[in-house]
Amino acid sequence: MKTLAQLICSDMKVAFGVTEPGAIAFACAKARGLVGGEVLTVTLDLNSGIYKNAFTCGIPNSPELGNVYAAALGAVGGDAGLGLEALEPITEKDNEAARRLVSEGKVTVNLDRITSVIFIRATVQTTEGVGEVTIEGSHTNVTLVRKNGEVLFKANPAAASEDPCGSIKDYTFSQLVDYAKTVPLEEIAFLKRAFETDNALLEEGMREGRTPMTQTLIADNGGRIYNGDSKKSAAIVAVGAIEARVAGVPRAAMSITGSGSHGILAMMPLYAFCKAENRSEEELLRAVCLSCLVTIYIKEYSGRLSALCGCTLAGGTGTAVGLVMLRGGTDDQYFQAICNMAASLTGMICHGGNPGCALKALVGVNMAFDAAMLAMANTSVGCCHSIMGSTPEKTMQNMGYVASPGMTDTEEYILEIMKTRK
Repeated sequence: MKTLAQLICSDMKVAFGVTEPGAIAFACAKARGLVGGEVLTVTLDLNSGIYKNAFTCGIPNSPELGNVYAAALGAVGGDAGLGLEALEPITEKDNEAARRLVSEGKVTVNLDRITSVIFIRATVQTTEGVGEVTIEGSHTNVTLVRKNGEVLFKANPAAASEDPCGSIKDYTFSQLVDYAKTVPLEEIAFLKRAFETDNALLEEGMREGRTPMTQTLIADNGGRIYNGDSKKSAAIVAVGAIEARVAGVPRAAMSITGSGSHGILAMMPLYAFCKAENRSEEELLRAVCLSCLVTIYIKEYSGRLSALCGCTLAGGTGTAVGLVMLRGGTDDQYFQAICNMAASLTGMICHGGNPGCALKALVGVNMAFDAAMLAMANTSVGCCHSIMGSTPEKTMQNMGYVASPGMTDTEEYILEIMKTRK
C-alpha cells in the first residue's frame, strides 16, 4: 500500500489551464496523432462534469473559450505527450485553424451522460483516417484507443483507473492528523512545488491584467497582498490564482483530485497564512499535508466532477482543518471545524470553470477561516443536526453523498440552463 504522502504526490499533477479543457485537448491531440494528416472533423462525447466545467472556460494561449475550442485546438496543434499541458505549444496559426473548423461546423460536442465519473471520447477524422481515444475515471486515464476502426488498446476502466485515493477510505480522521504531524518532512517536501507553481500563476495573471477581482481585493487591503491581515492575504492569493487559471493565463496550476482550483484552495490559503504569520516551513508543510488528505477524502465520496463546488467544500474544509492544526487545536476542535464547513457550504453548486470560481474561492477561504476560528472557541453546529455525522469521517462522507448521487438532478438543471446559451 502506498504511504499517504505517496497518495498525495501521485494525485498532484501540473495542469496547464483548467483541467477539463486540458483533458479534452489531450484526448483530441492523441486521437489526431494516431492517424496524422489534416483535421477534417472532431467529435467529442462527454460526461456532464467535463461538459459543464469546460463550457465557457478560458483556454491557455488562446482568446477563445469553451469545450468546442479546447477540442479544435487539441486536434490541430496539441501535444498529447504533454498530458494536461497539451495546449502549451498552441500558436496563433493553430488558433486560426481552430476557428475555421468551428466556424465551418466541423467540431461537434455531445453531452453523453449525466454522471460525476469522468468520460471523454474524442473522434478525429483527418485526410489520413480516423483516430478515437476514450478517457474514463480520471483526466488522463486512457481506456480505449482505436485507429481506423481497429482497437489498438483497451482497458477495464475500473481496473485501469489512475485514481490513487481509494485506500484513503481505510483511514480514520485521527490517523490522517497523526500522519500529518509525524511524517518525515523530506517525504512531504514535494508540496513546495505547489507554492512555486501557483504563485507564478498568480503573478502572471496580475502582470497580464486578467485578475480584476484580485486587484480589487488588493486595493481593499491597502494595495498589498500581505498587509497584516492573514485572512485577507489568504483570500487574495487563492482568488488570484484561480481567477488567472479560469481566464486562461498561460501558466500551470498544481492540481489535486484532478482540479487546479482544488489544489489552490487546499494549499495556498495556508501558504499565505504562514507567510503572514511568520510560521515555519515545517508547520506549513504539515498543515498542507493534512489539508490535501482531507480534500482527497471528501472527493473520494463526492466524485471527481459533480454539481457541488468541491473547490470550496473539499478544498475549503482542508484549509479549515489545516488552520486548526496551525493553531494547536484538539481532536474535538478539528471535528467542529469540519461540522462548521459542512453546515455552511454543502450544496454550493458548480456551474463550470469560469470567473465565478474566483468568487466561490473567496467564500470558501473566508468560511474556512471563520470555521477554524469558531472551532478554536469550541463553537460549532452540533453533530446532532442536519447532515452532520457523529464522527469527522461520517460528516465528510455525508458531504460527498449530498454531491453524488444527491445532486444529480441539480446537474441536469444546470446543464439545461447552460445549453440555452448556445
